[in-house]
Amino acid sequence: MKYLAFATVVMVLAGANAGQAGAETITSSYTSTAPKACRMIGKPNAEDGSSTRLCPGKSGLVVLINEGDLREVVSVGRDHAAAAKEPAAQAWFGPFNSTGDTLEWRAAGSKPFAIIQRWQIADNSEQNKRGGPVSRAMLAVTRLPPGEVCHVAYVDVAANPNANELARQAADDFARDFRCGIDQVKTIGQSGRTTSLTKR
Repeated sequence: MKYLAFATVVMVLAGANAGQAGAETITSSYTSTAPKACRMIGKPNAEDGSSTRLCPGKSGLVVLINEGDLREVVSVGRDHAAAAKEPAAQAWFGPFNSTGDTLEWRAAGSKPFAIIQRWQIADNSEQNKRGGPVSRAMLAVTRLPPGEVCHVAYVDVAANPNANELARQAADDFARDFRCGIDQVKTIGQSGRTTSLTKR
């Protein structure tokens, strides 16, 4: 009986260790999308100033940023052509907008599964000191391959003091199983003026 009890304890401990070893480690790393860190594709359009740049990402992925009419779209793929075909390449917002220069990559082990990026959305309902629209900050979570690339969740920065933590949690919880074109983009945390501006 003592031997059986001892064997049971050993098996339980072995199972616990195996479970701990099998648990994935999720980490963050960062890349830049600043123009100086990227490669311009072609020349800016002389009429509207639109431009396209390709930026290095993680694990062989590249980041495509199209800017036109004071709005940006951001997509990710193995190359320019692949990124341009993703749903994220068509994920535009109605108000004028721009993106921050830093991308946060969420990865399980060595495999990135989501990016988090800060966006500035113009709010025409309020003017700044220069007479232009007030700029409001939002974090967008985007899922990565395998599968399609698209927005998964938005976090209003002003309405949520812990916006970065909320965005990371959303990436970890929803990005990998999110079905582009089927599932609805989630508003995480408290809704605010910024997330309301993303609705078309």
